[in-house]
Amino acid sequence: MNPNAVRIADLGFRPRPPAQDILTSGIASLDAAIQGFPRGAIAEITGPDSSGRTTLIHSLLAASTSKSEICAYVDTTDSFDPVSAAAAGVSLSQLVWIRCNNHAGHALKAADNLIHAGGFGVIILDLCQVTPRIANRIPISYWYRFRLAIENTPTILTVIEKQPLAKSCAALLIEMKRKKTIWTGAPGFELLRGVDLEAIPRKPVRQLTAGIQAKAAG
Repeated sequence: MNPNAVRIADLGFRPRPPAQDILTSGIASLDAAIQGFPRGAIAEITGPDSSGRTTLIHSLLAASTSKSEICAYVDTTDSFDPVSAAAAGVSLSQLVWIRCNNHAGHALKAADNLIHAGGFGVIILDLCQVTPRIANRIPISYWYRFRLAIENTPTILTVIEKQPLAKSCAALLIEMKRKKTIWTGAPGFELLRGVDLEAIPRKPVRQLTAGIQAKAAG
């Protein structure tokens, strides 16, 4: 070694770690708030029914399949609607749909197998309609196992539920809320035109929130 060489460490500098790869959701206001979904990590999307969780998931899947990535949807309670997903831009030919017949244990094992198989852009684990009693009994070891298995991969494991479950194992947590339902027409003859939604980044905490409008079909 050249004795006159100066090491970077001697100058008090540390190499900057490489930037984490992300996938933008396709929703401009949300991407501006969170800078995208981090790959190689767990993301959680929470909120009550009709809060916009499905709208966000469809947009994320559409963004991933538009890049020719293969995605997977683990459907615990058989509630996934491929017609509305296709209408939102999801390429169904690039989506593996696993129906679990209302069995949370099978859903967790399916997600585990998919993560360890590798090669997926986005894996959705849908636990929205799982009862709180069952959801709260999911061992924390599952989330640690998922987090370790997905690190240093291009895959995003996205868990959708009513309340956070992965907690400290998740790198991103978005809470969805419904702000306003939009109707048009005279009273008694009103037509649903859309819903104003709000996406609130809870982890990491951001000052910005994202306004999203979901339009009614037809």
